[in-house]
Amino acid sequence: MQKIVLHPSGREVECASGDTVLAALEKKGHALPNNCRAGACGECKVKVISGQFDQGMVLDMALSQEERKQGYGLMCMAKPLTEELVIEWGTEDARPKLFPPKENQRYTITEITQCTPKIKQLRLRPIGQAMRYWPGQYVTLGDNPNTAPERCYSIANAPRQDGEILLQITQVTDGKTSNWVHGSLKTGDMVKINGPYGTFIGDLATDTPVLCIAAGSGLAPLLSLTEAALRRDFRKPVTLIFSARTEADLYEKGLMSYWEAKHRNFNYKPTLTHESNSAYLNGLVPDVLPQAFKDLSQHSVFIAGSPSFVEACIVAVKKLGGQESKIFTEGYFDQAQPKTAPKSHLVS
Repeated sequence: MQKIVLHPSGREVECASGDTVLAALEKKGHALPNNCRAGACGECKVKVISGQFDQGMVLDMALSQEERKQGYGLMCMAKPLTEELVIEWGTEDARPKLFPPKENQRYTITEITQCTPKIKQLRLRPIGQAMRYWPGQYVTLGDNPNTAPERCYSIANAPRQDGEILLQITQVTDGKTSNWVHGSLKTGDMVKINGPYGTFIGDLATDTPVLCIAAGSGLAPLLSLTEAALRRDFRKPVTLIFSARTEADLYEKGLMSYWEAKHRNFNYKPTLTHESNSAYLNGLVPDVLPQAFKDLSQHSVFIAGSPSFVEACIVAVKKLGGQESKIFTEGYFDQAQPKTAPKSHLVS
């Protein structure tokens, strides 16, 4: 087993035999920018400070001969040859790059699930090329601007090879788009989505304990983030607190039980706010949080839900020592419009 050392942080990543540097980094959640994964685009170019590696077949337009002499390599094709390979990674310029959003991507609805009395889940399969996104991001979905204007919905699963995405949509009384989803869409329909959008991805290379807090369909992006962390064998404790009015409003209980059984570091803590049940926590998150945690100063905290819910949770987290730099939030507004990241944050 070889190791990759990230300079200047000094973090070490194990690299299994046959793995590229990019594959090893991704397994541990390090978001090194990449695109073609075939040595043709140059997005994954970094400087190798020490150690030897097999660069494999790459194009000169992606990695010039002069760059090779200076020690640069394309990590999508590079495989370590020495026991230790030190690469320059972890500076401000190496932060995760977001993928440019695309419009009118066609998807087919392959399944519709009634998660709760007010939340439906759409399982969507791409007709064309799969959309590239980071866990925690969202898309827009709509139809006719007058009857179902585009609205923002978080993706509820981590990226998959087949490009399938899950959207969990709460029906709002006066919500034209949510009522269109709940009343008109059916299995087999084709819909168009735009995206991805959003920066609710936190630090993909975090090595702190993680606390996720959600209410309603705010659970969706946290499911995506948690799935991605557990899939890459994240070892630190991961706790998910889900706030619901009644037991009927709790959903994904089967998935939560599966994650708890498979991953010893995962803990699910639902809390009910409008009924009492001895099997769960009871009360608003700010009231029950001190029962579950004494100190959150070392945690990375992700919060998603209505703006008022998010704000109340931020206050509660900070009272327990939560650090501003480690708190990531996603507020759900009734008329939310997509926000595209600055071009400096996008993969070209």
